[in-house]
Amino acid sequence: MKKSFYSHGKLLLTAEYLVLDGACALAIPTKKGQWLLIEESDSSQMLWKSFDEEGHCWFETNLILEDNTFKQTQDTSEENNIATTLIDILNVAKELNPNFLSSGKGYRIESRLEFHKEWGLGSSSTLINNIAQWAKVDAFALLEKSFGGSGYDIACAQHDSPILYKRNEGNPTVKTASFDPPFKENIFFIYLNQKQDSKASIKHYQALPLKDFDNAEVAINEITSKILDCSTLDEFNTLLDLHEEIISKIIKTPTVKSTLFPDYPDSIKSLGGWGGDFVLVTGNSSEMEYFKKKGYHTILPYAEMIL
Repeated sequence: MKKSFYSHGKLLLTAEYLVLDGACALAIPTKKGQWLLIEESDSSQMLWKSFDEEGHCWFETNLILEDNTFKQTQDTSEENNIATTLIDILNVAKELNPNFLSSGKGYRIESRLEFHKEWGLGSSSTLINNIAQWAKVDAFALLEKSFGGSGYDIACAQHDSPILYKRNEGNPTVKTASFDPPFKENIFFIYLNQKQDSKASIKHYQALPLKDFDNAEVAINEITSKILDCSTLDEFNTLLDLHEEIISKIIKTPTVKSTLFPDYPDSIKSLGGWGGDFVLVTGNSSEMEYFKKKGYHTILPYAEMIL
């Protein structure tokens, strides 16, 4: 018996960090996501293999269910952070649904990414959402009890169109949004050659004082609304620059443009945790040579990245 589950990747266009405290965020599912393929086996163990976008197996482990807890088998090599995280997610899924994998059957399981696992498009969130589908549990609860975060990435995993996401305790509000800018041929996504640690970004933000949060939330919500109605690239650039300025003050971190690309003429906006993963850049295809000369060669046009 075979089963398959799929989840979309994610990009957070507005309200990074502030989404954790209830700001309304514009988020967009990506064309590429992750598959989870499950097949019953004659063994009592779970043989797990994770494959990258090129089909190479980059992680594997054998798991057993013992006393309602998932563990690595004794013949598995030394436990690492990846195995620990996977086991944590599966154990939480078991807590949320005690009937999950209660038959004693063994499985061959494959997770297959469609994007590079360092890109920050949601290798963890797509996995969590896929496991939630398999375990028949609420994906937001599974995220909250295992990995943590705002949950916008789970919402993206479950949708095939842009969304407006607002975090409410235990009951997020997700609405489909109309975002199809007429200037999308002038929008590019550039990988900054380093993966951002989501947990570290959240921890940094949560350690900051929230004295300016209310004003920032109002301003960012207004920017999000205006971006949805934006019809010109000039207006879009103005909104992106203002958004960067507001978040920079809140998290006390210089913008990526001022740090890495101060002489670039158009707009550059961080997406999600600042300091890594992808940034949104406006301009034309010839202007992307500027970034290539600086060593940034992963440049995806809007049409390639976004559903």
